[in-house]
Amino acid sequence: MRLIVRDDAISAAHYVAKYILKRLKEFEPSQSRQFVLGLPTGSTPIEVYKILTNSYQNGEVSFENVITFNMDEYVGIPRDHPESYHSFMWRHFFSHINIRPENVHILNGNASNLEDECLQYEAAIQAAGGIDLFLTGVGEDGHIAFNEPGSSLVSRTRVKTLAYDTIRANSRFFSNDINQVPRMALTVGVQTVLDAREVVTIALGARKAVALQRCIEGGVSHMWTLSSLQLHRHSMIVADEDATLELQVKTVKYFKSIEQVALEEGFEQAISKRLRKALGEKHACHALAKSAAPEPALDNMGSRIRNNNITFVG
Repeated sequence: MRLIVRDDAISAAHYVAKYILKRLKEFEPSQSRQFVLGLPTGSTPIEVYKILTNSYQNGEVSFENVITFNMDEYVGIPRDHPESYHSFMWRHFFSHINIRPENVHILNGNASNLEDECLQYEAAIQAAGGIDLFLTGVGEDGHIAFNEPGSSLVSRTRVKTLAYDTIRANSRFFSNDINQVPRMALTVGVQTVLDAREVVTIALGARKAVALQRCIEGGVSHMWTLSSLQLHRHSMIVADEDATLELQVKTVKYFKSIEQVALEEGFEQAISKRLRKALGEKHACHALAKSAAPEPALDNMGSRIRNNNITFVG
């Protein structure tokens, strides 16, 4: 895992956006070979989306052959609600670029059968060949997507109840009225994120400092689901200085020195074309195997849903 530290939030967002643009240009997506991008919502990625939008409008990049999968969506609020993640993504990103609407995938929190929605979402990711790059944020309690503390590190897309701290933090998007914030959401699982070929996380502000410290200097723990990135072969966290306030000084210096040496040697984190091809073949084989296998037991999804009664099991 790499840690990239930038002076402020704008600089961190620029680094992440330029990194994504570089990956897209290296990949050279086409109609027969599309780039699959996992995306977050919330205030953290907004500046990244602005930079990506500007790059498209300046003719630097095309999203015509990009497929996206969003991390999560609230349960029970209309799709056109201003604070639904569907509305968020079209308002801040999709309506400003040339992405094909059929290539946009966002969980439906109003599906008649939430369990089937989750299963179909996982199947859609596999059918697309797996996710090439998953961009994530991180919650104050170290969660990625809505994988709250205590989530299984091998979890898949499922229904989750939201922790009180998450509900409180998200109330700022609902006129600071905590009673308006949905209590449940659909979310990709930790393993869903880890299956991506590459994971890039952006952490901004002093409120994320404790989470960043636990996830970098602590061990892997289901109580801090971002820490699972320690197990990923191509993961990177980009943080501003404020987000590093709880890290030891020597930790920050170490990662800064690693970046400096890498730049001096002309080396950056990169997935070779050979490895990318191998991973793509692995995902394709996995998708074929899943299509021939029986559906997983309900317990493996982390919830049981029958007749609108939901029992959460992990």
